[in-house]
Amino acid sequence: MAEKNSEILLESGTNEIEIMEFTVADNLYGINVAKVDEIMLSQPVKAMPHTHPAVEGIFKPRETVITVLNLPVYLGYQSELHEKDLFIITNFNKMHIAFRVHTVIGISRISWTAIQKPDKTISGQGDSVATGIAQCNGRLVTILDFEKIVAEIAPETTIQSSEIDRMGPRTIHDQPILMAEDSVLLAKMIQESLHKAGYTNLHHFPNGLEMWEYLSMAKKMGNVDEKAALIITDIEMPQMDGHRLTKLVKDDPELQHIPLIIFSSLITEEMRVKGKELGADEQMSKPEIGHLVSVMDHLLEQAQQKQAQ
Repeated sequence: MAEKNSEILLESGTNEIEIMEFTVADNLYGINVAKVDEIMLSQPVKAMPHTHPAVEGIFKPRETVITVLNLPVYLGYQSELHEKDLFIITNFNKMHIAFRVHTVIGISRISWTAIQKPDKTISGQGDSVATGIAQCNGRLVTILDFEKIVAEIAPETTIQSSEIDRMGPRTIHDQPILMAEDSVLLAKMIQESLHKAGYTNLHHFPNGLEMWEYLSMAKKMGNVDEKAALIITDIEMPQMDGHRLTKLVKDDPELQHIPLIIFSSLITEEMRVKGKELGADEQMSKPEIGHLVSVMDHLLEQAQQKQAQ
């Protein structure tokens, strides 16, 4: 049911999100419902050698072997296990991972504008496990950056710049590339990979709203094409999500010609349909950075050919 609801929410780029609230050691946290497959009572777990301290091991609920991450351990709380603990089974970056939590409170539907980035006193220069702080029914909920958690525990599952090396010699591209990505860690990894691929003129925005304000200013100045040759956007971002940004860009006569790529951990068949309806030129799942570069090459070449006609 949660997945169905999230499909309805994101269908028209309404800039809304459903947050599943849960607790770890009596502290309130949240996860985007679109990342959740199911919730189940904790199960016996088979320990695996030589793993991160927060990795409990694996279990096989049906036909799929799933890695279990102990969220209390990762967050620095006591690691005692309880029979009433729950597993939140997630699906993002084409992976299924179970996160141990203590209780699940419920689901709240809010606007992305109600989610604020943690300030630097909390986040340590912005590099935080919290991707945002949300106000849900009068409660402050810390939205965790699950992509960052997985990237830290299993670096081999995230963006690999070695994919760019395998592409061979590259030419330098100086077209202005705009990227909206709220995760500090992933933004840095994407930027480093794109620089290696020859894309040297990158402009990073921590959310869709700041990119939209930049594009709106370019429209006023009459220099849109000098400011934006291609857009890359995540979906999950505070203030304005990637689907809302896509809708605004593709509904705007002065901006809709700009190629736009949705690059997100949430790309499923359902999400792909929504992105297409909103006008995205391409959509792909993280961490496929090599694929992203190939698609950028193609879309920019197409755009240049259209301008030459």
